[in-house]
Amino acid sequence: MAHRSGQEDPERYLFVDRAVVYNPATQADWTAKKVVWIPSERHGFEAASIKEERGEEVVVELSENGKKAVVNKDDIQKMNPPKFSKVEDMAELTCLNEASVLHNLKDRYYSGLIYTYSGLFCVVINPYKNLPIYSENIIEMYRGKKRHEMPPHIYAISESAYRCMLQDREDQSILCTGESGAGKTENTKKVIQYLAHVASSHKGRKDHNIPPESPKALNKLQGELERQLLQANPILESFGNAKTVKNDNSSRFGKFIRVNFDVTGYIVGANIETYLLEKSRAVRQAKDERTFHVFYQLLAGAGEHLKTDLLLEGFKNYRFLSNGNITIPGQQDKDNFQETMDAMHIMSFSHEEIVCMLKVVSAVLQFGNVVFKKERNTDQASMPENTVAQKLCHLLGLNVMEFTRAILSPRIKVGRDYVQKAQTKEQADFAVEALAKATYERLFRWLVHRINKALDRTKRQGASFIGILDIAGFEIFELNSFEQMCINYTNEKLQQLFNHTMFILEQEEYQREGIEWSFIDFGLDLQPCIDLIERPTNPPGVLALLDEECWFPKATDKTFVDKVLQEQGTHPKFQKPRQLKDKADFCIIHYAGRVDYKADEWLMKNMDPLNDNVATLLNQSTDKFVADLWKDDIQTFQRASFYDKSSDLLEPPVDRIVGLDQVAGMNETAFGAAYKTKKGMFRTVGQLYKESLTKLMATLRNTNPNFVRCIIPNHEKRAGKLDPHLVLDQLRCNGVLEGIRICRQGFPNRIVFQEFRQRYEILTPNAIPKGFMDGKQACERMIRALELDPNLFRIGQSKVFFRAGVLAHLEEERDLKITDIIIYFQSVCRGYLARKAFAKKQQQLNCLKVLQRNCSAYLKLKHWQWWRLFTKVKPLLQVTRQEEEMQAKDDELVKVKEKQTKVEGELVEMERKHSQLIEEKNILAEQLQAETELFAEAEEMRARLAAKKQELEEILHDLESRVEEEEERTQGLQSEKKKMQSHIQDLEEQLDEEEAARQKLQLEKVTAEAKMKKFEEDILLLEDQNSKFLKEKKLLDDRVNEMMSQLTEEEEKAKNLGKTKNKQEVMMVDLEERLKKEEKTRQELEKAKRKLDGETTDLQDQIAELQAQIEELRVQLAKKEEELQAIQARGDEEVTQKNNALKQVRELQAQLAELQEDLESEKVSRNKAEKLKRDLSEELEALKTELEDTLDTTAAQQELRTKREQEVTELKKAIDEETKNHEAQIQEMRQRHSTALEELSEQLEQTKRFKVNLEKNKQSTESANKELVSEVKGLQQAKTESEHKKKKLEAQLQEFMARVTEGEKGKGELADRSHKLQTELDNVSALLEDAERKGIKLVKDTTVLESALQDTQELLQEETRQKLNMSSHIRQLEEEKSTLQEQQEEDEVACRNLEKQLCTLQAQLVETKKKLEDDVGMVEGLEEVKRKLQKDMELATLRLEEKGIAFEKMEKTKTRLQQELDDLMVDLDHQRTIVSNLEKKQKKFDQLLAEEKNISARYAEERDKAEAEAREKETKSLSLARALDEALEAKEEFERLNKQLRSEMEDLMSSKDDVGKNVHELEKSKRTLDQQLEEMRTQLEELEDELQATEDAKLRLEVNMQAMKAQYERDLQGRDDQNDEKKRALVKQVREMEAELEDERKQRALAVAAKKKLEMDLMDMVGQIEGANKARDEAIKQLRKLQSQMKDYQRELEDARASRDEIFSQSKENEKKLKSLEAEVLQLHEDLAASERARRHAEQERDELADEISNSTSGKSALMDEKRRLEARIAQLEEELEEEQGNMELLNDRFRKTTIQVDTLTLELVAERSMAQKSENARQQLERQNKDLRAKLGELEGSVKSRFKASITALEAKILQLEEQLEQEAKERAAANKLVRRTEKKLKEVCMQVEDERRHSDQYKEQMEKANSRMKQLKRQLEEAEEEATRANAYRRKLQRELDDATEASEGLSREVNTLKSRLRRGGPISFSSSRSGRRQLQVEGTSLDLLSDDEVENKPTDANANETPAAPQPE
Repeated sequence: MAHRSGQEDPERYLFVDRAVVYNPATQADWTAKKVVWIPSERHGFEAASIKEERGEEVVVELSENGKKAVVNKDDIQKMNPPKFSKVEDMAELTCLNEASVLHNLKDRYYSGLIYTYSGLFCVVINPYKNLPIYSENIIEMYRGKKRHEMPPHIYAISESAYRCMLQDREDQSILCTGESGAGKTENTKKVIQYLAHVASSHKGRKDHNIPPESPKALNKLQGELERQLLQANPILESFGNAKTVKNDNSSRFGKFIRVNFDVTGYIVGANIETYLLEKSRAVRQAKDERTFHVFYQLLAGAGEHLKTDLLLEGFKNYRFLSNGNITIPGQQDKDNFQETMDAMHIMSFSHEEIVCMLKVVSAVLQFGNVVFKKERNTDQASMPENTVAQKLCHLLGLNVMEFTRAILSPRIKVGRDYVQKAQTKEQADFAVEALAKATYERLFRWLVHRINKALDRTKRQGASFIGILDIAGFEIFELNSFEQMCINYTNEKLQQLFNHTMFILEQEEYQREGIEWSFIDFGLDLQPCIDLIERPTNPPGVLALLDEECWFPKATDKTFVDKVLQEQGTHPKFQKPRQLKDKADFCIIHYAGRVDYKADEWLMKNMDPLNDNVATLLNQSTDKFVADLWKDDIQTFQRASFYDKSSDLLEPPVDRIVGLDQVAGMNETAFGAAYKTKKGMFRTVGQLYKESLTKLMATLRNTNPNFVRCIIPNHEKRAGKLDPHLVLDQLRCNGVLEGIRICRQGFPNRIVFQEFRQRYEILTPNAIPKGFMDGKQACERMIRALELDPNLFRIGQSKVFFRAGVLAHLEEERDLKITDIIIYFQSVCRGYLARKAFAKKQQQLNCLKVLQRNCSAYLKLKHWQWWRLFTKVKPLLQVTRQEEEMQAKDDELVKVKEKQTKVEGELVEMERKHSQLIEEKNILAEQLQAETELFAEAEEMRARLAAKKQELEEILHDLESRVEEEEERTQGLQSEKKKMQSHIQDLEEQLDEEEAARQKLQLEKVTAEAKMKKFEEDILLLEDQNSKFLKEKKLLDDRVNEMMSQLTEEEEKAKNLGKTKNKQEVMMVDLEERLKKEEKTRQELEKAKRKLDGETTDLQDQIAELQAQIEELRVQLAKKEEELQAIQARGDEEVTQKNNALKQVRELQAQLAELQEDLESEKVSRNKAEKLKRDLSEELEALKTELEDTLDTTAAQQELRTKREQEVTELKKAIDEETKNHEAQIQEMRQRHSTALEELSEQLEQTKRFKVNLEKNKQSTESANKELVSEVKGLQQAKTESEHKKKKLEAQLQEFMARVTEGEKGKGELADRSHKLQTELDNVSALLEDAERKGIKLVKDTTVLESALQDTQELLQEETRQKLNMSSHIRQLEEEKSTLQEQQEEDEVACRNLEKQLCTLQAQLVETKKKLEDDVGMVEGLEEVKRKLQKDMELATLRLEEKGIAFEKMEKTKTRLQQELDDLMVDLDHQRTIVSNLEKKQKKFDQLLAEEKNISARYAEERDKAEAEAREKETKSLSLARALDEALEAKEEFERLNKQLRSEMEDLMSSKDDVGKNVHELEKSKRTLDQQLEEMRTQLEELEDELQATEDAKLRLEVNMQAMKAQYERDLQGRDDQNDEKKRALVKQVREMEAELEDERKQRALAVAAKKKLEMDLMDMVGQIEGANKARDEAIKQLRKLQSQMKDYQRELEDARASRDEIFSQSKENEKKLKSLEAEVLQLHEDLAASERARRHAEQERDELADEISNSTSGKSALMDEKRRLEARIAQLEEELEEEQGNMELLNDRFRKTTIQVDTLTLELVAERSMAQKSENARQQLERQNKDLRAKLGELEGSVKSRFKASITALEAKILQLEEQLEQEAKERAAANKLVRRTEKKLKEVCMQVEDERRHSDQYKEQMEKANSRMKQLKRQLEEAEEEATRANAYRRKLQRELDDATEASEGLSREVNTLKSRLRRGGPISFSSSRSGRRQLQVEGTSLDLLSDDEVENKPTDANANETPAAPQPE
């Protein structure tokens, strides 16, 4: 993505070749085959065509190689039509799926098109080569263009952001995310380049705008701002970028570049914020990777002088450069160093600053060369050579000795003192690395701050900004660490932002187009995952738990993981590791998929520990630059200590933890802190990152975001290669597929009406009528004709919206239609050509036949003699001449006939013309009549128009009244506005109160933390005291034991002295009874005291809580009062604004009133003019009558009449002028009225805008309020937790005090008892002094035996403790222990039973040996059981995995079946509609059939009639023909007779000679013959005439017949054709209907069958799924049971093994001791006998012992002193008790006060409820007002209509009058025509007026609609107000619930306290469960207090016993 190289055509890399896309061959191929996408391992997805379906599977043929494959139906994805190939916006794809998206991106990438839109996203694929699409020409090409006008480009995104910022005055942001190497940084550069080119300030202000007095330097600086902005990038890249495996210039930090613009759009400054710098790269790098570029640039590019100054060495001499000098191909570090230096100079860095920075860089490298070694005898680290340290200290300005001391033996705080602690080698190395990382990070942050300072322009204030976010995208590795979780958390938030903005844009689009759609905010889908990571409490999220673990010294990564699993184990987005062997610790299900996290070193990364000593040294450095970098107030930060453990090699004990806040902020003294940290607060990396992310998200939410998603095509960095799986993973991670998923939910495909009509009109040929039609109506008709399901589309205002896949279906239908049309066209053309060729062939064939026939005839006759003769004779014959004559006559006849036909034709033509003329005459007459009718209609219209005019005037009045009503409504709205403002004020008050409460809580939190520290110190002191007391108690116990042993010895010795013993026993009994009584009384007193203490503590807690609540409420009240004041101030401002608006309204009302007065005056003048007009018309009529009477008088009268007429015309002209003036005035009035209305509407709109702004402010305040509420809640929770901790600590303190007192009492009792025993001993010792002397040996033996016995007892006790953990075996051993204890007591009673005890011990040893053997067997059995269980567990896990896989498959099939079922249900509904339509069509068809049958029957009757007529005519024609034939025959006979006579005449002439003889006879005969001939001639003539007449008649008949026949045949043919066509069409329809019906029936049957089958399958699947679920649940339960059993068995096994080893060792020791005891028993027997002998002697020496007893009184006096001291202590305790009672009384008083305050609060709550009720009543009143307004609106509409009618009738009446005058004057004279013309003109003008009135009425209608829309808006506002009220109620209820929960919690705590007290009284073990406390143990008189969490109690039941010893426990 670099600049252009070469002279390539840039348009090739921007524009798509549409000729390739719209290829008809590909379209035909797509339509011919059912092409789909199937999954492929190599290509991701491959194209294939469906060949066969086999139930759940489909047989497909691959398009690439023609191979067949079987694929599951679920894995198939639809393919888009070729029309959508290389589409620029993938949201337009009709089939939105992964395969289509990948294919589109792949096609575009291979064509060189790297940018593609996907809805809101711009997807960029790295080309790995330079493209010529980033030049200034390209920038100019995109400048000022909209996004859709140009192809996708980063410049288009930048331009749209820039234009939106200028036009909408809204801040913009461009979010570039993606993997490393995808091109984020390059695209960020291109955005900055574009903005610098487009919005550079010096371009527009080069010549002008520069003030003459300003210096040149300032101009240069201002002009260089854009240059500096571009040059900031190389500096940041040098210090923040590095080479990785994926990318040679990878940004190892996230950045948000904020470019500020002024109002005119020029750049005025910039600011850069950075996130998550990978500072660990400065210390170590992976293989083939480099650290930050600056290290290599410095070492390669520094000159000799600089190298000596900075103490630089070679690349291989630095340990922190892990891989040495790795070069980047195509780049030189030396040149890059020079570029960085130049950029720093451009950024106006001083030379000193640059040198200081490079010194710090060199120091970071030197840190790595510091070498530590381990000393021989100890683990302590040492620095054998300090040359590197000297170099380092020289560079950083430190003292070498102090630096080495701070590293090797830092001072740490222990209690209140500081101690020097030696460090190990590992700890020292860790400290040095941490320092290097912290130093580099501080340098980087200083650099960013310095760049920001250079880019800041304070003189030109920025009006708005464009932010460019360049941050790492979502990444999923095999195992992910803390950094990945932070990045993924960021991307989760960014994806939520995208989903939310997409939802808003979709909502706006749908609202703009007027589409009904239930909106879903998809941003909420990601909230559970975000809560899982960031939630503070209930339950706490991962970051909160991590922060919590960082507070505990003994916390490890494992404890953190356990806590996460415990708290979030049931979260839907959280998963535990599936197997025990899994490397991952836990999994989180993000939107991009499941991510495994490994929690190694998370605590260290989160705490980011640092050596405090070195930090102080650096802060005090002599180098000012270094000191500024480290200038932190170190004492203000809380210390975090690491407790030394054996496992802390990897976690070295660090004495001081500095969070990232110090690094990030560097305090305000250095260069302006980003964050202010409180004193004593310890801030973790997670907290700081979360804070910075929330700020970033807040910034982004306030901007209009633009999303750029960068994608890496392959890991080889090869151009033109695209790895499909890699791209798919990135699309999933980048959220592109998530965006497409959201698109699929709505209507992703949108087409403009014109395009839809143009493309798909072919599918509905007859749906749209000819002529013009609106696009929306046309589309509606088309969709109606297409019969689409209403759920699949929506019709907007300018577009048609379709669901995914609908356009593909329409494209298929269109292609099928086009193929059908083309096939039909081809068939018609081919048929025509074939018929033409066939006709030609037929003609040729006929010609050939004729030729053949003639040729054959000629060949036959050619040689025939007669033919030859005929040919020769024929020309000589006369017959041939006759034929010629006949031919000539025929020709003449033909000519005559032609003349006749011509004449006849002329005659016909004349007749036709005549008829035409008649018709024209008739038509003219009709037209005349029509014209007259039209004239009449026009007059009627004129009358109507006049009436309409009158109605419109009435409407005007109505509208005026309506305007008044609207004004009233506006006043009502103003009142509502006031209410809303008051509500807003209330909310703002609440907000202020909550803010104050939050601040107060924070202060309280700080004080509470201080108190907590004090309490912890007190607890430590108390624990020390307690340990001392325990030690004293132990000493006393030892002394008591010694005394008891002495007593037993003395009793054994003194048994012979029965009397003395009895006396002593009686005295002891009395003393013991007294002691018991005293103890009882003391216990009762103590119980009473404890009760009182518990009650006082409870009351104190309650009082404290109530006081806290009261204080909070007071703070809230104060805040609310402040908010009220602020809102009242705002209300006052708004009232002033409202008063101004009201003034304007009043002025407008006054103007309206003036206009109305003018209107009324005009009306009055108009009425006067009308009256004058009527009078004049009456005079005119009178004059007319007089003129009619005196028509025949003189010329003078005529002249008078003409004068009068002229006067009348003049008067009419005057009237016309007046009417015109009047109309003009009316128009002016209307214009004024309309302007006034427009002004009012504008004011209303302004008020609306103001209201909208207020609502926005309100929403923002509400959101802020909610955030504050959440913060307050968090603080309250923290406060409650701290209070609980405080209470617990106080309770513990009291318990410790009680125990101390009890210990002291016990001590006093023991002292009394010891004193009594001492007195008894003195008495006895006087008697037994002699026995002692003699029995010293015996005493020694008994002491030895007793010590042996104690050893055995201790061993037995240990054994019993160990066996307590084993359930069944422990009970037996406990019984044995009890028997042993009984035997021990018997031993204490008398030494005689020692033998019995030894026997029993031997028996017990034998039994224990047996039991040990049994235990060994049991252990082996348990191990076998464990192995079996492990095998069962493995089998169960395998089964579970199989079942899980099967379950997933079942779920997939279930989802697919569900989808198919939904589709089938849709199809079934569609089929039902089709069937119902077909049934309707069938009914229509039946009706048509019946009609056609009737028509055919009618036609048949007509045909029969016509046939009968034809027959009659035929008979007539036949009779005439016969007559004609007879006449012809007669004629032929006469001709024949004539010929005979002629022949006879010739014969007679030939026989002249004979005639001469009888001439007379011949003459006679001649006369007779002449007479006959004449007769014959006459007859012949008559016959010829008759024949002529018959022929004429025949001809006429034939002509008529032929005409009739032709006409009839034509009619018949036409009817037959029509009938045939109708029949065919009907038959076709019937057949089609039948076929459709059959298809429908089949489909219906199939659908029903499929539905049944699917239902059955579904039922089966549901059953299987339920079974699987049950099996899975059972398996999980079994697994859990097995796991728990396994754990128990493992614990038991471990315990058994340990106990076995211990028992073995003890048994060996016992055997040894037994042998020694047996020997000692024998000696004891001998000694007993000697002691009996010596007893007698002892009686004698008793007197001497009495003297010795008197001497022992001195010891007694010491005991008495001790007793007095204890009594004094008791007296002190009693005084403290009295003080406590006094405190308790005070607390009671406070409690009473708090109860009073609670009562007042309840009263306030009741008042709040009443207020809520009032608001509800107000809402109901508003609803009633709304109804009333609606009713008024209806009435107004009715009145408007009535006024309309009245005005129209009035106008019609006026027009009628004018028409009457016109008619009268038209009758009188022709001169009146002029008046008629004038009236016509008037009529036209009136029509124009009416049209104007219509326009006005339309305007009024529009105003009505606007008013309706306003009503709707008011309704919406009402609903919003109701919603706010409901929200407030919900918030109140929530508070009530929280109060109830708090009370319940306090009750629960009081119950717990009571139970604890009762347990204390009983003296049993008390376990304090606290989720955030460590483990502490105390033992008081055998009672152990384990301060252990519940979970630890459950998980580690054996730890306490395993680690305990009989000795006193050591407190922590």
